[in-house]
Amino acid sequence: MAKNILYVIESGMSGFSKGQKRIANYILENYDKAAFMTASKLGKLVDVSESTVVRFASELGYDGYPSMQRALQEMIRSRLTSTQRIQQAGDRLSGQDVLGAVLQSDIEKLREVVNEADRAAFADVTGLLMNARHIYILGVRSSSFVAGYLNFYMHMLFENVTLVQSNAAGEIFDQLLRIGPGDAMIAISFPRYSTVTLNTVQFAKDRGATIVAVTDNELSPVYQMSNAALLAPCEMISFVDSMVAPLSIINALLVALAYRLGTDVSATFSELEDIWNKYGVFGKVDDE
Repeated sequence: MAKNILYVIESGMSGFSKGQKRIANYILENYDKAAFMTASKLGKLVDVSESTVVRFASELGYDGYPSMQRALQEMIRSRLTSTQRIQQAGDRLSGQDVLGAVLQSDIEKLREVVNEADRAAFADVTGLLMNARHIYILGVRSSSFVAGYLNFYMHMLFENVTLVQSNAAGEIFDQLLRIGPGDAMIAISFPRYSTVTLNTVQFAKDRGATIVAVTDNELSPVYQMSNAALLAPCEMISFVDSMVAPLSIINALLVALAYRLGTDVSATFSELEDIWNKYGVFGKVDDE
């Protein structure tokens, strides 16, 4: 749904049954808690059956309770403070195997990407980058590490790559002085969305550059500003942003670009291997 789920709930309040109104009121007042509850637990809290909760999700236009739950989670990602996230994690992980719960969450996000990733959009992004005059990579805060990872490998594929350093806002614009038509900016942005990223993307867009977003969903501000996008969920685990799914889709992008470049990549890595061997970059394993 394009509209905020809370808006949808408020708009439909007059048509709900008594039980549905109890569900609606609880979500409106406690959406940060409801987003991580099972249908059964939510039903017990408001004194309705689990099936009533499931029907409520259908009444809102979702194909099931999990879809409504994901919509709530996506909405609150940009609203919760680090302290609230820690509190939520405490409620969710209480009494659980933390290692197993976190790994399982990451596995589910990867499965979601496999099932829902837009293959046509992926091909569009690959084509845009192949034809770009210059490629700028932007990511701030926790996204800066994803940007650095992408930059490391992109430099092995292309000569025309710049990692935009985000130490100071003014310096960012200095680095983008020559960005313009024919250039592409890969903007990596996940909740809580940084205004530094959004302002930088707007600057690049105003200068005529093509914007490729790597973000979590279609409601993301950077998605709204982009020409093409790769979507990957960024699950909140306590105060930690899990970048497992974003990194995986970036790996796929790198492999796709290398495949498109073909023999050029082989020649590059052949030269690199000679340099690494000559200057002892990697240690050698002695044969026994």
